Amino acid sequence: MIRRLLLAAIAVFGLQTAYADGPDGVPAGQLKAGGNAIAGGNAVAELGGGDGNFIATSGDGGRQTTLNSGTGTNLVNVRIKDVASLQEARDNQVVGYGLVIGLNGSGDSLRNAPFTEQSIRAMLENLGIASEDGRARVRNVAAVIVTANLPAFVQAGARIDINVSSLGDASSLAGGTLVMTPLKAPDGEIYAVAQGSVLVSGFSAQGKAEQVTQGVPTSGRVPNGAIVEREVKARFADENVLTLQLFNPDFSTSVRIADAINDYARHRFGKRVAGEQDSRVVVIRKPEGVSTARFYAELENLMILSDTPARVVVDERTGTIVIGNEVKISRVAISHGTLTVRITEQPRVVQPEPFSRGETAVEDYTVIETERADSKLAMLDGPDLQTLVAGLNRLGVKPDGIIAILQGIKSAGALQADLVVQ
Repeated sequence: MIRRLLLAAIAVFGLQTAYADGPDGVPAGQLKAGGNAIAGGNAVAELGGGDGNFIATSGDGGRQTTLNSGTGTNLVNVRIKDVASLQEARDNQVVGYGLVIGLNGSGDSLRNAPFTEQSIRAMLENLGIASEDGRARVRNVAAVIVTANLPAFVQAGARIDINVSSLGDASSLAGGTLVMTPLKAPDGEIYAVAQGSVLVSGFSAQGKAEQVTQGVPTSGRVPNGAIVEREVKARFADENVLTLQLFNPDFSTSVRIADAINDYARHRFGKRVAGEQDSRVVVIRKPEGVSTARFYAELENLMILSDTPARVVVDERTGTIVIGNEVKISRVAISHGTLTVRITEQPRVVQPEPFSRGETAVEDYTVIETERADSKLAMLDGPDLQTLVAGLNRLGVKPDGIIAILQGIKSAGALQADLVVQ
């Protein structure tokens, strides 16, 4: 009798599915469906009541994953704050129009930039100075656009860095000083005021027959050049639901973040608080009895295993090639060689016969030569990154040739990765 009861108990426990708890410690299998069923039978459930919505899918049975305990050559142990950011703590952009003065004859030409002349007159009138004929003929002033990022939770009186870019035809902003410029947000309100000396990394030198330019002398920065006058209203302390956004969308990383937070919260607060929404978003519910800032400070340093997709990024302008660790190439044969076409114009002078009435003429003569040097046929097989790089180097081609080879391999279907061309 006892043996039969033990066998029955084992059978019952063996048929049960291990469900992961929801964000409030409720088993996922007991969540009340709050919407229409979607394809595949996955029901969408809503949690949280009036202070925030939490969306969780229960079509997979809510099984707890063990992705954070996996191993792989492309997995990196990182902190949560290194791969995701808090949506409630984002920056805000501000922009303004101003004048840079004190340039050494490298400012805007007022004929080509009439808005600079109008700005000069308006600035002088605000200072109580009016020009006699209504025109200002100067070349030491440039109209600029000032941009900056207003950090989250910044208070009035704080200083932020600003970027200054020429709007007219000024040749350089070196040595200039930005005059007081209000910076506005999309709502039209002024949130900061910028002023200060512009630091330019590039330079330009010009003579009568030659000009040398290095870098971009028409744009620069003013470190701590803006003072915040108005703080952005935020209710971070009152937030009960936090949203994490991944820098690089990935379903595996999103699930790993939710699992790591739930493992910590189960021991720290006695319940699970996080759930993955998609490949980019993880939603977290703040438990009671702890401040929002302290709660997220405990979570952002949790370690997870981050995964990256197999991707090849090429920049045809600079010849830069970045190959991910998981990129693989099927066995292919590649023939690559540079085709050189040389066209030479050699006009010839044709003289008439002696004592004839002909005239001297010039006859066109064109020589076309073609050459394909360093043409090679090689086998390329890249089961790992080291073998792939060694195979590409063995072909002895330049970066532009490698870019063409990678594009050809992708077209042939042998590149097992995403090819991104910039």
